[in-house]
Amino acid sequence: MSVLLRSGLGPLCAVARAAIPFIWRGKYFSSGNEPAENPVTPMLRHLMYKIKSTGPITVAEYMKEVLTNPAKLLGIWFISEWMATGKSTAFQLVELGPGRGTLVGDILRVFTQLGSVLKNCDISVHLVEKTPQGWREVFVDIDPQVSDKLRFVLAPSATPAEAFIQHDETRDHVEVCPDAGVIIEELSQRIALTGGAALVADYGHDGTKTDTFRGFCDHKLHDVLIAPGTADLTADVDFSYLRRMAQGKVASLGPIKQHTFLKNMGIDVRLKVLLDKSNEPSVRQQLLQGYDMLMNPKKMGERFNFFALLPHQRLQGGSYQRNARQSKPFASVVAGFSELAWQ
Repeated sequence: MSVLLRSGLGPLCAVARAAIPFIWRGKYFSSGNEPAENPVTPMLRHLMYKIKSTGPITVAEYMKEVLTNPAKLLGIWFISEWMATGKSTAFQLVELGPGRGTLVGDILRVFTQLGSVLKNCDISVHLVEKTPQGWREVFVDIDPQVSDKLRFVLAPSATPAEAFIQHDETRDHVEVCPDAGVIIEELSQRIALTGGAALVADYGHDGTKTDTFRGFCDHKLHDVLIAPGTADLTADVDFSYLRRMAQGKVASLGPIKQHTFLKNMGIDVRLKVLLDKSNEPSVRQQLLQGYDMLMNPKKMGERFNFFALLPHQRLQGGSYQRNARQSKPFASVVAGFSELAWQ
């Protein structure tokens, strides 16, 4: 998919500077309210050189550049070798000719994020805007008015990202993620053929939101185009797109809010058991604070959603409906998506 998207840049590069200046209208995600100073990071210099050489890049390519920079990839390589050799609790990381130690410092930062590196997959999105001329993709370009600054622009012509827009789409901003579609197609095919299940938990919506592309630095919202490489970039999952990409090969459940899923899974019972077993006030306080973080609608309770893919037989009592877009009411209980009876 990424190859197809790059191949569509040929005509765009020829008219790169004809791209339309544009501010993505998300309240926190655009670069409309920049700080007085824009730190010139090594990643920013790399991106500016790349854009000067080949023209504006897609937001998806921008995210991949920022999230999978060479230092991170090197860190992942060392982690892979560490795992392959038995996960020793003590090892030496030595850089010959380190200069100021910048590279090894970046690698060590990857090590501190070991859990997220092993659990998550960086998936990038394409931003597409409805215009009087039709759907146009949002690109990242160099701001000709300000030195060392990036800006959003609209592609002057159609790009392959438009193929992922539904004909009856009513939103004027859409974030599409071909990579996620490929993963869901593969999972659906495997589940349909060999059984199993998939559970997706993430920030997301059911095809209702528009501007969710945003950056975080030190747990605070951060302009996505400022100091690239210093902040994490993310976008919410469109679960309606995932359901559509399952193509009816499997049944789908959700999305449902995290607080509903965990309540159905018996988190209240679990909390009571843990509180009854604990005599330490500090431990009890931690348990209650953790529960509040997970269940409070103003915190994680309504921000995270759960979505499941299951074989049709699991829900239909043996019948298999290849063309069903959504599961019919199911006879058997699926944990988390129905309230369990605790005895």
